[in-house]
Amino acid sequence: MLKSILLLGALLAAAVPAVQAAPTTPAQTRSCHLPGVEEALRCLTLPVPLEPGKPATLNLHVTIAPALRQGARPDPLFVLAGGPGEAGSDVLPLLSTAFKRVRATRDIVFVDQRGTGLSGKLECPSDADADAQLSDADADAALRRCIAASKAPFAAYTTAAAARDIESVRRALGYDKINLWGGSYGTRLAQAYARAYPAGTRALLLDAVAAPDQVIPAGGRDSQAALDQLFAQCAKDAACARAYPNLRGEFDALVGKLDAAPLTLNLPDPRTARQVDVTMTSARLLDTVRNMLYAPADARRLPFLVHSASAGRWQPFVARRNLAADFSPDGSPATLLHLAVVCAEDMPRFTPALAASDASPLTRTLADRLRGLCRAMNVPAVPETPPTRIAAPVLLLSGALDPVTPPRRAQDAASFMDHAQLLTAPNAGHGVSQLGCAPRLLRTFLDRPDAKVDGACLNEIPAPTFQLGSAGPQP
Repeated sequence: MLKSILLLGALLAAAVPAVQAAPTTPAQTRSCHLPGVEEALRCLTLPVPLEPGKPATLNLHVTIAPALRQGARPDPLFVLAGGPGEAGSDVLPLLSTAFKRVRATRDIVFVDQRGTGLSGKLECPSDADADAQLSDADADAALRRCIAASKAPFAAYTTAAAARDIESVRRALGYDKINLWGGSYGTRLAQAYARAYPAGTRALLLDAVAAPDQVIPAGGRDSQAALDQLFAQCAKDAACARAYPNLRGEFDALVGKLDAAPLTLNLPDPRTARQVDVTMTSARLLDTVRNMLYAPADARRLPFLVHSASAGRWQPFVARRNLAADFSPDGSPATLLHLAVVCAEDMPRFTPALAASDASPLTRTLADRLRGLCRAMNVPAVPETPPTRIAAPVLLLSGALDPVTPPRRAQDAASFMDHAQLLTAPNAGHGVSQLGCAPRLLRTFLDRPDAKVDGACLNEIPAPTFQLGSAGPQP
């Protein structure tokens, strides 16, 4: 139920106070085993100030995957996950995909941002079966009760604080300069670190790039463009057009029907086969559609799901909507951390004029929900400051089909960088680093960040096929 508010955004980095002096010897790490990776890794629990100048501390979790070859390069790659709300330990499987070439010669350091994962996760209890039966108003009321029950000082969980934590990790581990890979919201955090600590920054790898002026709830224009593009691609594909000749009309009719009144669906639970009641609203329909647009392979299942629901067969759509709840709750985004960041840094800049210019059915209820939740969070606004220039070399990766951070966002971010290279994968969505030749390009850039990277091979990443029936996508 809370997934609908978990969207990526970007904002201007606030000033970041300096951290304590570097230790004389690197901190001692311990052997650890974490979900998603079979081998033993190294872990560090690092106490950091919860708020500058105050005695309270927070235990920050850091996971280190040592370089595979002897004589590792001295500049590691720090991995900053998305959200806000996703932890570095949630994306450890990227070791075998996006970072398989980089790790040959460099340590890979995964940081659990404060308030996520193993760094004091700020989350609310959730029951997937019970949530499915709640109205949107009841779900938000439950979240407000969770906010009221939390003892966390939400104002301490900002992007600036997370950047300060990264510097503490760099110093504790004894690294001189670091490279940073950021994905989605992690690109915003990486840019904040590079601006606050240029002396510690060697190079940036940014995937699904957030622009400095990006506001989280203002995602209507980009998500609507991605949906319109999907409809157009289906119309141009002979098999898809034949199977779904009135796709847009069926979609609009579904939204209109649910706008008029929610549906109570009695159907077999896709996970347990038990008959359950599921409440379907237009907000939940649009939320699922928007989330599916992140990955082209997922998006190309949408025509089949929309057509099936239009015919009264909701089971496939509900099964897809349940995917987020089918994973371990330990790996789910930290909802209260997400709200702490968004309410302090984005909602103050979500003006009526911006809301009007960004209007789309896909995000029409998001702003109203966030305003109510932010009143409950009651965090002070982070002052907006102009972005300073980033001098370190930067490689920016974009997917042309991305509904949240399309290439135009990377172009905006690059305008504040002295040495930026922009690469676009035509058939990719929200995230490129693990696809096709991208892992090799990451290594190529890190080895020589001042040299030009040839990204022509990204054009070879194939477009997924449309799903035309219950058997799945076409061969």
